[in-house]
Amino acid sequence: MWEYTEKVKEHFMNPRNVGELEGANAVGETGSLSCGDALKLFLKVDENEKIVEASFMTFGCASAVASSSALTEIVKGMTLDEAAKLTNEDISNYLGGLPKEKMHCSVMGQSALKKAIANYRGIQILEKPGRIVCECFDVTDLEIIDAVKANNIGTADDVTNYLKAGGGCGKCIEHIEEIIESVKAGR
Repeated sequence: MWEYTEKVKEHFMNPRNVGELEGANAVGETGSLSCGDALKLFLKVDENEKIVEASFMTFGCASAVASSSALTEIVKGMTLDEAAKLTNEDISNYLGGLPKEKMHCSVMGQSALKKAIANYRGIQILEKPGRIVCECFDVTDLEIIDAVKANNIGTADDVTNYLKAGGGCGKCIEHIEEIIESVKAGR
């Protein structure tokens, strides 16, 4: 069983800003109900690109609910430019940390936020750059490289904890390990 901080438990038991936000003018979705985690983030942004309200709907575990709740609290009052700099580590740190096996929940929040900002600005995100490595969770080689570099990831299990890649059928584990070795070798 994972150890959760009191703040994670509080945000899970009493999530803030749950539900569809009436009048939202920025929406970002990530994840998939079929893989067990999904998040829909709603933002209300004023004419100065300041986030005045935020809410969410999520399907997932305690960490997914807590991370989504925390995200809505963090971004309120930020400009879109400030919010765009928010990392999954910022979400985790706000909660006092997440178990390493649950870091993908904070990554999901960061992803939904980026999509909501793009939605507000009228930017259509068509395809993710890179080659798909994990077909189960639609994770690319570039996403894995970024996660390895940003989080000092050293194992395929760590990649699964951060991105869920490799957590389905497992056919991509060898390729994930090759990517990690390549990054660590500086290639």
